[in-house]
Amino acid sequence: MDFIDKTRIIVAAALERKAEAPVALEVGELTSYADAFVILTGRSDRQVRAIVDAILGKLKELGETPLGVEGMEESRWVLIDLGDVIVHVFDDETREAYALERLWSDAKPIEIDTVVEAEQARELASH
Repeated sequence: MDFIDKTRIIVAAALERKAEAPVALEVGELTSYADAFVILTGRSDRQVRAIVDAILGKLKELGETPLGVEGMEESRWVLIDLGDVIVHVFDDETREAYALERLWSDAKPIEIDTVVEAEQARELASH
């Protein structure tokens, strides 16, 4: 699976746990260690953990094993390293403080609107 597909799967899994403000950036031309960053927010440490667990569960279903997961203890900023995709799940305060979107503002956005729209439609249908 290519990094674009993997990114969209990660975003979909995160949205199932009500992740907020998803951003996906293509960083391969700017760095040698990843092709994409996914940046997500959870409202609390508990939600951050739930988002990470959902992502890891979906990846496991697909046979993907992360190279590492850091930050679960405090769950203010959890990093999932998949080699080609790096996932950052923040609480609000930490995401604002580190401002990765601004730091990587030269990166090309990865289109995830269809993933977000599909999740919103699924949620509306369930009510």
